[in-house]
Amino acid sequence: MERPKLNVEIPSDDYWLRQIKCQAACPVNTDARGYVRAIAASDFSAAYLTARAPNPLASICARVCGAPCESACRRGDIDEPVAIRALKRFVTERHGPEAWGTGAADPLDALSRTLAHAPDRECTAAEELSALPKTAGIADPVTRTGPKVAIIGSGPAGLAAAHDLALQGYRPTIFEMEPVPAGMLAVGIPEYRLPRDVIRGEVDVIRALGVEFVCDTQVGVDITLAEIRAQFAATLIAVGAKRSRMVSIPGSEGPGVFGGVEFLRDVALRDHGEDSTLRHLGRRVVVIGGGNVAFDVSRTVIRQVSYDISRSVLRQRTERGASVESVHLCCLESIDDMPADDVEILEGHEEGVMLRASLGPVSIDRNDDGSVRSVTFQKCLRVLDDQGRFAPQFDADDKTVIEADSVIWSVGQVPDLSFIDPDGDVRVTERGLIECDPDILTTTARDVFVAGDVAYGTKLLIDAVASGKSCARHIVEHLQGAPLVAATTHKHVEIPNFKREASYEKLPRTEIPAAPVEERRASQTASVESGFGVKEAVREASRCLDCGVNTIFDSEKCILCGGCADICPETCLELVSADRLVGDPEVAATLRAHFGPAELAEMSAIVKDEDACIRCGLCAVRCPTGAITMERLTFATKWAPGTAPAATEVRHDAGHE
Repeated sequence: MERPKLNVEIPSDDYWLRQIKCQAACPVNTDARGYVRAIAASDFSAAYLTARAPNPLASICARVCGAPCESACRRGDIDEPVAIRALKRFVTERHGPEAWGTGAADPLDALSRTLAHAPDRECTAAEELSALPKTAGIADPVTRTGPKVAIIGSGPAGLAAAHDLALQGYRPTIFEMEPVPAGMLAVGIPEYRLPRDVIRGEVDVIRALGVEFVCDTQVGVDITLAEIRAQFAATLIAVGAKRSRMVSIPGSEGPGVFGGVEFLRDVALRDHGEDSTLRHLGRRVVVIGGGNVAFDVSRTVIRQVSYDISRSVLRQRTERGASVESVHLCCLESIDDMPADDVEILEGHEEGVMLRASLGPVSIDRNDDGSVRSVTFQKCLRVLDDQGRFAPQFDADDKTVIEADSVIWSVGQVPDLSFIDPDGDVRVTERGLIECDPDILTTTARDVFVAGDVAYGTKLLIDAVASGKSCARHIVEHLQGAPLVAATTHKHVEIPNFKREASYEKLPRTEIPAAPVEERRASQTASVESGFGVKEAVREASRCLDCGVNTIFDSEKCILCGGCADICPETCLELVSADRLVGDPEVAATLRAHFGPAELAEMSAIVKDEDACIRCGLCAVRCPTGAITMERLTFATKWAPGTAPAATEVRHDAGHE
């Protein structure tokens, strides 16, 4: 019987880069493997510098990043992924700006150390500080003479863009409508998840680069977009999605119905004014939505109960109404299909959120005086159709009524683009986003750029950071009138006497410590996760498979004895007949170069399953001819100015200097 064909790939530079799955999955190409292995070696300072190099918001991401690196982690194919985000928090708490305290260290010195560390790094990608074509901002932010750039919105995209522009000698000014910088980071993420001293620390570094923040200034009210464009050489719109999407059903208009984003803002700014959502929650709260923000809202409501109780009973009863008694979170999806992270669902359950899955809202029912009485739902049979499109199906005969005094929508967010003139040269799409070129983030106006949620819809925090950094480069290209071209060099370096930690492949994932439930419920500011200690961090980091290390085979030395396949604990190596190999044209060309068609069935080849390899090095030890070596991939990327297009024209009038 003919053996099945094997689809194989001839390794290329891109192939080796893709093996470092955590770095490949990160939108800013953070060398997670690099800082995790540095933690395993107890070099915590180097770990921080590695984590910070491509990411100006590393400390913030260490708390609230969606961690696509963890989802991609090869260790997860064996048991559970490495706790990469928690390990980043471990080093940022020790070496990041939140650890310095006011005036305890010079932020520019910290950035200089990050740059100085670059030559010692093994995997420096295009988003690294060292890859930038110019770093005048570190040397002396006061003497920067580049054009002025306006940034509307100080969320992650705006902060990242301002950071990189300042480092290249430009003069960014950020306009923020809230009284504090950082946009949704400061007013949309609960403090129990993201402490405000972490935000302040990251913002202080960017401010130290010479970036100007103009807060409490709403574009379209306090200043127009046209006025900004007249004063700056380029304008970046990075306003984020700061308005809750509301669903129109019977009873949805009227008192007692709020948006989740607006509620989180009121809590973050301690807004207890007459119009604040905090004054009108009532005893029974229903939150509608199934994502992380819905859990943020629900868990914040529960914490608000404790805040209310801590106030005087008289004031609570006369000014704020009775304390909340129940929080129901209702969503279309089943528990297995909810978009919220598993940890959010688990921690929400621990704190008292009552999850009601597979329910679709039909109406918000009201009393004769207009106040909310209950919410009627119908059973949701499925959310997506066979093609994966949103097309929920319901059983209209299966109704559920949940009593409520208030309802909070958390089913999505949209940007507020009311400041854009509908008759102007910046156009808005039917989706409510700004029309733009997704590759270079330019709008229909030459001097206006977009980044973050307003460019492509809501994604992860780290996606917004990547968008801001990318947009900064495109602004530089626009103002310089020439493209920036990235060049990457690769090489493999043999590791003599390669070895791993004892029993690293057997270690279970280290549980991330968390505060007791009652302590969490009692405060809006008490962090849920308490983070790793040194022993736990080093142990967890040692679980990393170190996917930058590869087994390199020298076919001239190999005698096809099969010893490597015999000793491999994961059976990821196999000797096969060469006629079983198929793949892209390069595979066929390689086989033709070595064998004639008649010889293939008589020739052998070694194939390797990269996903199964744990980089133990036993195959190299076993090889009697030295045909297998353990080698580390190293690469470095640099941006450099390219050739200017012939038709490029850049504005440099007096108002832009």
